[in-house]
Amino acid sequence: MENNIVVLAIVAGVLALAYAYTKASWVSRQDAGTDEMKEIAARIQEGAMAFLGREYKVLAIFVGIVAILLAASNAQGEDRSPLIAVSFFIGALASGLAGYAGMRVATNANVRTTAAARGGLAAALDVAFSGGAVMGMTVVGLALIGLGGLTLIYRAIFPGSLVTVLNVLTGFSMGASSIALFARVGGGIYTKAADVGADLVGKVESGLPEDDPRNPAVIADNVGDNVGDVAGMGADLFESYVGAIIGTMVLGLGYSAVTEDGNLGPVLLPLVVAGVGILCSIVGTFFVKTKEGGNPQHALDRGAFGAAFVMAGATFGLANWLWPKSGTNDVTWMNVGTATVIGLLTGVAVGLITSYYCSMEKPPVDSIAEQSRTGYATNIIAGLGVGMQSTAVPILLIAVGVMLAAHVAGLYGVAIAALGMLSTTGIQLAVDAYGPIADNAGGIAEMSHQEPTVRERTDKLDAVGNTTAAIGKGFAIASAAMTALALFAAFVQQSGISGIDISKPVVMAGTFIGAMLPFLFSSMAMNAVGEAAMDMIEEVRRQFREIPGLLEGKAKPDTARCVDISTSASIKRMIAPGALAVVTPVLIGFTMRAEALGGLLAGVTVSGVCMAIFMSNAGGAWDNAKKSFEGGGYKMKDGSVHPKGSEAHNAAVVGDTVGDPFKDTAGPSLNILVKLMAVVSLVIAPLLSVG
Repeated sequence: MENNIVVLAIVAGVLALAYAYTKASWVSRQDAGTDEMKEIAARIQEGAMAFLGREYKVLAIFVGIVAILLAASNAQGEDRSPLIAVSFFIGALASGLAGYAGMRVATNANVRTTAAARGGLAAALDVAFSGGAVMGMTVVGLALIGLGGLTLIYRAIFPGSLVTVLNVLTGFSMGASSIALFARVGGGIYTKAADVGADLVGKVESGLPEDDPRNPAVIADNVGDNVGDVAGMGADLFESYVGAIIGTMVLGLGYSAVTEDGNLGPVLLPLVVAGVGILCSIVGTFFVKTKEGGNPQHALDRGAFGAAFVMAGATFGLANWLWPKSGTNDVTWMNVGTATVIGLLTGVAVGLITSYYCSMEKPPVDSIAEQSRTGYATNIIAGLGVGMQSTAVPILLIAVGVMLAAHVAGLYGVAIAALGMLSTTGIQLAVDAYGPIADNAGGIAEMSHQEPTVRERTDKLDAVGNTTAAIGKGFAIASAAMTALALFAAFVQQSGISGIDISKPVVMAGTFIGAMLPFLFSSMAMNAVGEAAMDMIEEVRRQFREIPGLLEGKAKPDTARCVDISTSASIKRMIAPGALAVVTPVLIGFTMRAEALGGLLAGVTVSGVCMAIFMSNAGGAWDNAKKSFEGGGYKMKDGSVHPKGSEAHNAAVVGDTVGDPFKDTAGPSLNILVKLMAVVSLVIAPLLSVG
């Protein structure tokens, strides 16, 4: 019976991959436009795949070393097995494959979106969203096939010890988390180095429009959209998805143990919830349609929220089917279903609040645009203030969500709430990955000199993409917080400690160290962007200075050199932040013991989530404050209009440049820092001393 349930989850994963394949095939059959469009798209794809290839070569060395260490440290001992290294390798491989597939199709879809936009908005939306759907379905499909397949194999190898099965399975989550952190940090450094160079030299110093083909950094900037917001976001949600499933399975073990017949429903329920979430996501994609002249945002909302609504109802049926009817400390299937829906609602609410703080024509963004009139400094002060203020409501929502979920179903409720939030990851990620495809489509339209109506249509898609990206980042942060709490609870259970006593000096020391880490990590990421951007700025200035006729449009820039600068800088500078996340919990755990590590996790979770919200929202608000001046200009409260190219617009561009590494490098990477440290702690928990 139990094996049949796992097989159902695997079948759902196979369906997701089959659907992704049909979408990818459909996208590839669409018209790719003119020869000039194809040439530009080929350069973007070549740069993106070259970056991924170089990044994966470095990560292969890291994966090999960590796998050997995991196998050696788990070679002996009760409930441990060196097979955890196999889980780690497969988790890393699955995450890498998802990133590769998503990047390949996204860079195929961008030029086809531009070509489709020549015929109308509806056709362009179909192509861009289909490209994003491949990323979303590949992520959830590989995750469930990997987890379900390994569960079946390990159940056969360790038939009498479910504890060993789950301990070995945690390696899969660690592999996914490791790749996610490097993909996010590396991709973030890449895209922001290119973006800062393109903006400061091309737009502010030289007065060139967005995506102007004379700007040497434009191709690198378009490549960066893919490596940061497609592969990076995909890896981020892949590890959140996997972490939530595994954390819930580990906590379910405690409920299964107290039932009279050893019912495995609490352990297997997360796999089934994820499987049904895939089916809901696939159904939701069919509702992402719009008519010519319609609003793409409404189409995307119909798909995403419709899938979540259906999933909320399905969860109760699944809980009723699998949850033990007695012996689980008064937690009923209704409690479990309610906790899952609480997670869904919390994720949606945090996403909507994030959208409010980052959307044009809303008070937070307008306040930054208003203060741009008096210069760079006031713009930056306003952006920092908005970012700090934006942490309040999301943190309160997460706190309420955690308390409600724990009230109805204990720690298992918190874990299943995190999974509920991520159950429709397939379509959530499709909506998010659609954004950079639409952004690239606009760049290709500009560089290939398409009719103005084409750029207007791609800009409309891109504007919606900015909103979906803001919602997606809010959702990712909320899911990171809930997933980290689920993994934290699983760590407490697996390590055998009774609780975290903050009055103990060693625990307080661990908490302080944990609270400091997001700041140190962010400084590494920000400095990496700054140093890489300096190299890019100097290169763009050199080309403007030394290539005759470049600014006049009589010569072509050396875009390959800019792509290489971003690639080399990101690969080199992603190593230190990644190592910090992996090594710190190991050092604290083995030198200061399990309770101190618990304190470390508490500190890094609270500090990291707050920092992630602050940085992501500040960056998003700065970005849309800049966009408020583009088009017809921004109308101040006193009635004056400040157009594109005005001093106020230049101040907003500088603010956006400061915010870029906030929202696209450090902020999103903090989500993974929090979860990776939790999953590393869970992996080493059986090895730690409690005393």
